[in-house]
Amino acid sequence: MRILFAASPDIAVPSMVAVSEMEGVNFTLAGILTNPDSKRGRRGTLEPTEISSAATELDKARRGKGLPSITQIKPEKLNEKARALVAALAPDLLISFAYGRIFGPRFLSLFPLGGINIHPSLLPKFRGAAPIPAAILAREGETGICIQCIAPEMDCGDILMEERFPLTGSETALSLSQEVSIKAAKLLRELLLDFEAKVKTARPQQGKAIYCSQMKKEDGLINWNKSAADIDAQIRAYTPWPLSFTFRGNDRLFILEAEPLKDPTKALELPGTVLNADKQGIFIQTGEGILSVKKLQWQAKKAIDWKAFCNGERSFAGTKLGV
Repeated sequence: MRILFAASPDIAVPSMVAVSEMEGVNFTLAGILTNPDSKRGRRGTLEPTEISSAATELDKARRGKGLPSITQIKPEKLNEKARALVAALAPDLLISFAYGRIFGPRFLSLFPLGGINIHPSLLPKFRGAAPIPAAILAREGETGICIQCIAPEMDCGDILMEERFPLTGSETALSLSQEVSIKAAKLLRELLLDFEAKVKTARPQQGKAIYCSQMKKEDGLINWNKSAADIDAQIRAYTPWPLSFTFRGNDRLFILEAEPLKDPTKALELPGTVLNADKQGIFIQTGEGILSVKKLQWQAKKAIDWKAFCNGERSFAGTKLGV
């Protein structure tokens, strides 16, 4: 089975490595499909995707085992030229994990065994581009990973395998992505070793579909009228990007770590009012409950803990945050 692995972010790296480690009589990593190098940083330097960088590093280990280098395809569009490059690799199966583009019928026709997609949610819940932040925002008690057949409509394919696991309520999008990346690689390996049987037992998705959209920078703006629990979930969901923020006047302040007080007192101030600070952090009134802030960052400055912040902002208590 010759496999084309389509991905871009680092969440997919362990799964790519898992496919490479299976290289032998039955499996071959024919190549990777990823997004083109993009400009990053203030200087606009062209840099490859995380999966492309990882594939370059993986090649070093593969050469030591006498394996061929991994062919990288980085098209701007999945057009005729891209299809020709893929066809030249003679792939049997497409594996996609956060590649970020829709595969059309002409592209999928290049794969005799079709395509499968790794999706970090319990489908049909949280179809779309940001399922991990969506699960945290919704304060779900559990989440999971589905490996589905690629279908014409986004994330609507039959489920080949699924793994569920609980959420503690303290996860960030970063920590949950790291957990998912490891679990997904193990699940993919299990699927490939029993691929024909898993295809025969694939099941349609059941339940109401819930969609999530791509995150935007402005999504990070904190609405202090929401509950402390909801704001805490937002802060965790938007770590490491786009981060959650508020304003003091015209100054943007990022709230990086916080937690709702377990036994909040009755609201005495308007939402967004900084109350005081004690051993648990800086207390901020919300629409329901009090948020204890642990780590903050003024725009263009370093992130610091709440104690250091208070040392530099002696008159912060009483401040009204928000727009």
